[in-house]
Amino acid sequence: MNEEQTPPGITPEDWAATPVVVQHLVRSLLETVAVLHKRVAELEERVNQTSRNSSKPPSSDPPSAPARPKSPPSGRKAGGQPGHPGHGRSLKLSTEVNQVVVGRPVSCERCGALLLGEDPQPLRHQVTELPRVEPEVTEYQRHTLTCLACGAHTQADWPPEMPRGSFGPQAQATVGYVTGRLGVSQRDAEELLETVFHLDLGLGTLPALEQAVSAAVAQPVAEAHTAVQTEPVANVDETNWPERVHRGWLWVVTTPLVTVFLVLATRGTEGAKELLGETFPGIVGSDRWGGYNWLDPQRRQLCWAHLKRDFQAFVERGGEAERIGQALLTCVAQMFGGWQQLQDGTLSRSDFQVAMQPIQTQVGELLRQGAQLTNEKTGRTCANILKLEVALWTFVWVEGVEPTNNGAERAVRRAVLWRRRSFGTQSAAGSRFVERILTVVTTLRQQHRDVLAYLTEACAAANRGDSPPSLLPKPSTCDVIA
Repeated sequence: MNEEQTPPGITPEDWAATPVVVQHLVRSLLETVAVLHKRVAELEERVNQTSRNSSKPPSSDPPSAPARPKSPPSGRKAGGQPGHPGHGRSLKLSTEVNQVVVGRPVSCERCGALLLGEDPQPLRHQVTELPRVEPEVTEYQRHTLTCLACGAHTQADWPPEMPRGSFGPQAQATVGYVTGRLGVSQRDAEELLETVFHLDLGLGTLPALEQAVSAAVAQPVAEAHTAVQTEPVANVDETNWPERVHRGWLWVVTTPLVTVFLVLATRGTEGAKELLGETFPGIVGSDRWGGYNWLDPQRRQLCWAHLKRDFQAFVERGGEAERIGQALLTCVAQMFGGWQQLQDGTLSRSDFQVAMQPIQTQVGELLRQGAQLTNEKTGRTCANILKLEVALWTFVWVEGVEPTNNGAERAVRRAVLWRRRSFGTQSAAGSRFVERILTVVTTLRQQHRDVLAYLTEACAAANRGDSPPSLLPKPSTCDVIA
């Protein structure tokens, strides 16, 4: 407050009669109270942050967090619905099973007479069992013989098909599959391989086999990385990834059929450029993280799921921010309703574009109102969104672009679970294995290809010195579910 203002609750007469020293003290105390009030409001907002009003993941929500809104009941009972097609296990042909056990009655159960003949349609029941798995051990012998003519010693070469290490490609691939695809810890993987496959592995052998898998898929992963940098549309995200005592970041770029991960030391612009390439020609879907601000806003799509959480935070601040937030959330609901109609074919692309125009106008006006609010945080958020206003609506005009970044966030979720189990990696080599195996697993599952078969083929090719199979999609190979 300025020197001429009378503090609230004090009459001008009383204030004039107050000693000047006391007036200065009162003004100082009121200014301190205002600063502390603002600070308390900021801290309360921070404490009350949840996955509904911030970028925090749902797993971080405290027990006191408001329950997520439930979907309206469908009116149907849980489980299979009446009239739905059954999905029971079908019987194999009798000629396809390993063993047939025949049960024939010998005598009539009513009169005891001898029974003869064959039942053309016997009642059949099949039981599937897993055989005990025993590793196959191949010994390679390299003989040295002495020439009877000159006395020279000649040693045979190792056969070219011999694996370089002590374990073959199937064993190497299985280790990579168990730890990289199934997410089993190294200690549990060692127990699994010993108990189920009777494969005697030391705990130190597992990282060595993982590195063999990492080296085997390095070239196709690099090829996939180059390929995604030329895609017309890509979604990106990042999450923290510790490497020993250093803070690192795991980046992901996902396209409809190829996804690539990178573990980098930075979360800034340099990391985004290494992921996408400095001249990425397509449209990038992302959140509002500043590391993507080097991209042309006209070639971006901001994530509306993140924006929705920002608007929910406006509502929870109260006052004029609440009014702006509620109106923006209404626009978000209308936008997603139209998007759903576009996806299910109810709206054509042109009709969808027409339906979005009034929503675009209203959102822009609300953001401009929000940027003028006295609430600094709300005003700053609205102003920052307005700087990228063109990137709010790319999905309306460009086919193949989605309004959310959910694809990239789903892709990074497996890595987040891995990080929570392992607390990151302990070396650069470990980080290379993580980024490569995540790239392989996620990409192959997008293409419905067999992950274990691919890893086995890649390891076998590495042992032979041949080129590994590609991760890039081929229509003839995208028909097996991983």
